[in-house]
Amino acid sequence: MNESFNALVVNKEDQFSVAVKKLSLNDLPEGEVVIRVAYSGVNYKDGLAGIPNGQIVKQYPFVPGIDLAGTVLASSDPRFYKGQKVLATGFGLGVSHYGGFSELARVPANWLTPLPAGLTMKEAMIVGTAGFTAAISIEQLEKQGVEPDKGEVLVTGATGGVGGHAIAMLSAKGYSVIASTGSHEQAADYLTKLGAQEIIPRIEGLYDGNKPLQSANWQAAIDPVGGPALAIILSKIAYGGSVALSGLTGGINIPATVMPFILRGVNLLGIDSVNYPAEKRPMLWERIATDLRPAAFDALVDREIELKQLPEALTDILHARTKGRILVSIVPE
Repeated sequence: MNESFNALVVNKEDQFSVAVKKLSLNDLPEGEVVIRVAYSGVNYKDGLAGIPNGQIVKQYPFVPGIDLAGTVLASSDPRFYKGQKVLATGFGLGVSHYGGFSELARVPANWLTPLPAGLTMKEAMIVGTAGFTAAISIEQLEKQGVEPDKGEVLVTGATGGVGGHAIAMLSAKGYSVIASTGSHEQAADYLTKLGAQEIIPRIEGLYDGNKPLQSANWQAAIDPVGGPALAIILSKIAYGGSVALSGLTGGINIPATVMPFILRGVNLLGIDSVNYPAEKRPMLWERIATDLRPAAFDALVDREIELKQLPEALTDILHARTKGRILVSIVPE
């Protein structure tokens, strides 16, 4: 099997380029499983892979795409068989190993998860890394005692992929969700449809002076933004509450004090979806297909595109010109 196929390739040979090109199986890196990719999705990290100084891609030429769902064409690993539907997110996919923006992919078997019965491949990629990160965040908050009847949960970056999925998943579980976004007026209909009970401006607008502890507004928060606003969030979490942090679009520095931690027992939980253990992934994806399943998947999709439309989409996600997920239809099921 060495058929030619289309893939989005970034290259730096003469000048930087992002274009759909023909590849063959021999061009793909090693791995135990060959997959015909049905869908992928566009993430912020993919956007960085599409610019020359994004510090994601280490060697060129390269195929980005940190998510994929598709059908197994061949496998040397007994855990996977021809015709099986699988998905992959994280690990080195689309970063150090050719990714999902390709009609065919070859990946290590340990990176794959069988598609749960309650999800289609399209739905799995509407979820993708963003939704998987949101699901880990909820899982970790619940381990710290967060429950629907204990108070409101704040979600920042609400129009982004992680934020939108967090709202939809929390709402599906019966939580009262407060959504924070810089475009709260324009995004009100979208966020309400996802399940937000209240929509507020960016957290910086809630700062009421140089106070290490402020009024305790929320039992917990899911924050894919980080930066200075995180300090304000921590100061407004109720006693024993938790914040699940998964992003840095707001910056890497936190001008916080120890007061929320030592006077209110607040927990700051770091969320990493890239290296989330392979043995735990099937169980969490099963939750995404059942109790964390969003009520309306279509509401989470900004738009559905083809491979040839990816260059524009990669630029859009870097400039926050999306609400929700950009779904990439490659070889649909």
